[in-house]
Amino acid sequence: MPTNKKELRIHYKNLRKELSADDIEEKSLAIANNLIQLPIWDKTYYHAFLPIVEHKEVDTEFILHLLSGKDKEIVVSKSDFETRGMTHFLLTDNTKIKKNEYNIPEPVNGLEVPTQTIDVVFVPLLAFDNFGNRIGYGKGFYDKFLAACKADTIKIGLSFFEAADQIDDIFESDVRLDYCITPDKVYKFS
Repeated sequence: MPTNKKELRIHYKNLRKELSADDIEEKSLAIANNLIQLPIWDKTYYHAFLPIVEHKEVDTEFILHLLSGKDKEIVVSKSDFETRGMTHFLLTDNTKIKKNEYNIPEPVNGLEVPTQTIDVVFVPLLAFDNFGNRIGYGKGFYDKFLAACKADTIKIGLSFFEAADQIDDIFESDVRLDYCITPDKVYKFS
């Protein structure tokens, strides 16, 4: 198994390509079911990503239903590719979602939510290791966003696959996860 970001990114993208729509649905439901075990349900504001279907990301629809059923405030983001920043909006019945030029589903408008308000962030990723380091698509959106969150914001990665042993080329600016949820396991990092 590779240990550097570039090779791991390629490896896990290839694994994702092999997943069928049924695999994605089944694994995404298992991830949502495993999420129930975490001690996070006393929080109020939960940031969820809306999956890029073309990249075969974890389908967060099950998590959104779970959050809604627990009467939590759900926050989704819009990306700014010039600044690598994200603007966060409350997801309501009136929120219009539209795919941007990169096929990322985003809110068109809505009530803006300050980053410092967010209690829990569900983080999309390609790979992670046994130490809570993660690999995304390499653009740095989530590193910048997570660095701006309050210190006690809980960061939870969602992955179809189990942890790599380790990722060698970690940067000081990389933000580690507190947890990662897979269809088969809950990882807790200290």
